[in-house]
Amino acid sequence: MSFKKIITERLYLIPFTYSICEQVLKKDFSGLNALGLKPGDGWPDADMLDTLPRIINKLDLVSTPSGFESWMIIEKQTHTVIGDTGFKGLPDLKGEADVGYGIIAGARRKGYATEAVKGLIGWAFQQPGLQVITASCEVKNRGSQQVLKSLGFSLIGTNESHYQWELKPAL
Repeated sequence: MSFKKIITERLYLIPFTYSICEQVLKKDFSGLNALGLKPGDGWPDADMLDTLPRIINKLDLVSTPSGFESWMIIEKQTHTVIGDTGFKGLPDLKGEADVGYGIIAGARRKGYATEAVKGLIGWAFQQPGLQVITASCEVKNRGSQQVLKSLGFSLIGTNESHYQWELKPAL
């Protein structure tokens, strides 16, 4: 199996495939093991299990992952899946794509989310048609707010439960 890979200092990201998603939903990690990967303690968490059907629906629309779906975040040293990041689909007609991310509890507060999303952003802004990356996070999620601020996102709005952010490519 060949796939895109984004490599950062401590991590690498590989896209979810349809079969990996289906297997993980069934708590079957044989596909991950065949890639030399193992799930981190607590992965997949409830949010990931809730997201997997949506990832499958997005992957149904493409013959191979485009990169604007979801990626597994893997710690290089241990080959352990510690979270996920990705987009909610291809850039829209305005050239916007919305990014999200999650890290298992045991791997938080180590800079992994920032490092992973920075790598994904670097890849994404090299793709044609992307003008703006958007994100949202819960008002109470200070860790996620810090990640987005450190990556250069600007706060552009809020509702009662979420902040809305955007990032434009550096000129």
